[in-house]
Amino acid sequence: MENKTDREKIEDVSTRGVANIIPGKEELRKVLESGRKLNIFLGIDPTSTKIHLGHAVPLRRLQLLVDLGHNVTFLIGDFTALIGDTSDKESERPVLTYEQIEENFSSYKRQASKFLDFSKVRVVHNSEWLDKLTFGEIIKLCRHFSLNDFISRELIKKRLTEGKSVSLPEVLYPVMQGYDSWFMDTDIQLGGTDQVFNMQAGRTLQKNLRGKESFIIENAFLPGTDGRKMSKTWGNGIWLEDSPEDVYGKVMSVNDAVINDYFVLGTSLPMTEVETFAKRLSDGENPMIIKKELASIIVTEMYGEKEADGAAEHFQTTVVDKKPMESVSTHAISFSSLPTINLPSQLVSWGTADSNSEAKRYILMICGLTHHLLRLNSPARRI
Repeated sequence: MENKTDREKIEDVSTRGVANIIPGKEELRKVLESGRKLNIFLGIDPTSTKIHLGHAVPLRRLQLLVDLGHNVTFLIGDFTALIGDTSDKESERPVLTYEQIEENFSSYKRQASKFLDFSKVRVVHNSEWLDKLTFGEIIKLCRHFSLNDFISRELIKKRLTEGKSVSLPEVLYPVMQGYDSWFMDTDIQLGGTDQVFNMQAGRTLQKNLRGKESFIIENAFLPGTDGRKMSKTWGNGIWLEDSPEDVYGKVMSVNDAVINDYFVLGTSLPMTEVETFAKRLSDGENPMIIKKELASIIVTEMYGEKEADGAAEHFQTTVVDKKPMESVSTHAISFSSLPTINLPSQLVSWGTADSNSEAKRYILMICGLTHHLLRLNSPARRI
């Protein structure tokens, strides 16, 4: 793949997989083209040991900003993780210990390194400064924000209406994230659309305490294998530690309607090539053919060309040609018993899946592949 020019990198940073830019796209572009070295950060609360292809969207953007020569910081929210951000949750998150946080980040870093060169990124823990704040300093920070704004957020309002708990530490979470941004004198924050409220707190402190305009880049979400947002909670992810064969198979199972989203958000292909694939789809080419190319590209970027070729061959022999591997066990189910069987639980009992959620993903993938194979072999396709 050809190296991108600085102009192409700036274009990708400001447009590719971007849901919104605050205060505006043109303002950000001017700053990026000014030649000034910017302070940029992405923060995570390492609440899980698994990350998925959707997480690669901001990681790729960070790497582009590294390549452009900016000061990029990867923030580990070890202090904020003690509270847990509930921006996209309908209940409080479990509290983690520092030991769990460090163990989770070690796993996160190993996986994220597929897309981000950590040797060129500053890694910090926000406990380095948040742990030192006095109660008086926290009160001063809180004066920049309104409780009305916090409780008007959709999920918070829903929890309060339903009589569910909203803890006081949750109210302080945006204040702490805002202080992260101020402490690092941030020019650009990266985060998902569900993080806007928290990121706006950083803009508020930068403007009020420094008189400085800062930017927010909201990352678009990659759809999961079931069409919803790719999420740890829903278990619909293409995980960065999935085998090449599993990655390939999961890509093949996604709905045709999100193929373009996967090219834009799930690969680092130049947009000129992405547009070529989009045109082929709009011209009526069989989505199965294009999806095979997409799956190979994604596996190649994650594991390498050799692994992608092997995954494609595995898919062809075990799915398309219907030649199951000798090591795969088979089980018989009578047709009459189907209405009474909990299929996910049955797959777990056979050892085919480790959990009900994993079993459901297998079932969705098989249904999706069956749909595509039927289309591929339909009389209309053969004409």
